[in-house]
Amino acid sequence: MKNNILYGVIKKGLTMKDEDRRKGYYEDVTTFLVGKTFHTRFFLSRLTKKSKIAKKIIDTILFKDDEVYVLPNKNAVNKTITANIEINQSFEKDDSEFVPTEIIKEVIKQAEDIVIMHKCLCRTSSNCQDYPQDFGCIFIGPSSKKIASKYGRSATREEALEHVEKADELGLSHVIGRNKIDSVWMNVRPKEGLLTICHCCPCCCLWRVIPDLDDEISDKIKRLEDVEVHTINDKCRLCEKCITDNICFGDAISLEDGKITIDQNKCVGCGHCVKSCKFDALELHYSQKSVDSIVNRIGELVDYKKSN
Repeated sequence: MKNNILYGVIKKGLTMKDEDRRKGYYEDVTTFLVGKTFHTRFFLSRLTKKSKIAKKIIDTILFKDDEVYVLPNKNAVNKTITANIEINQSFEKDDSEFVPTEIIKEVIKQAEDIVIMHKCLCRTSSNCQDYPQDFGCIFIGPSSKKIASKYGRSATREEALEHVEKADELGLSHVIGRNKIDSVWMNVRPKEGLLTICHCCPCCCLWRVIPDLDDEISDKIKRLEDVEVHTINDKCRLCEKCITDNICFGDAISLEDGKITIDQNKCVGCGHCVKSCKFDALELHYSQKSVDSIVNRIGELVDYKKSN
């Protein structure tokens, strides 16, 4: 009986008219499926390394033409680094400190269509107990207007900016870019018209699968250019919290020769380890170059300034 009901819901979701999609029937189905299968994400990711066929299928369905960038929580940024930034003359020059989160804010200030989701799909699917499940992603661009109102609400630039501030207060890192899995989940097209801004916790985020993905797929998730995390050995007490708490997205932290070591080839610059270290033995550094390149590239990925 239950299988017949589920089949009916799926059939309805796949055959509905465009106007009905706004009611969220399709998202009801995909959200249910994601919730039931989210725990298998690591297994599915490992398949991309073991099977060329599995890799091709998973890449085509979920990651084709993706390009997303990881931005650290502003509290993880080394406060001693300051910069005067000018990006395509869109940023005002001043003597204040610039942090990577400002990249997101600059994008929001130029956006025409903004939707804030009611819940985080990753945290609800994992039943997260450490971070709020009702704190969702931001979607920007003309395709965001097709998101069902039961799953997200239209927002002003001011509301979106406040949302980013709240994400930083909660200790969440950020991911920004074009992410096909979101257009598939919500059935919004074209994917080139949807810019994803996720606020990621260290425990439930989808991108914790990065170490398990085939390199050709994981390379689509990028850290900001010139961002690096370094260990300050004089401050390190070898508590190994940065390792045992399993908070590194890239599986980049290890203990070698009695010292905490960061593999820069694996580090994605999320900064969660920096925030977790109560001895301030980890620092995140970045340069102006990392800021310049990402803003230009985001505009190439998604024309978020345009409204249909």
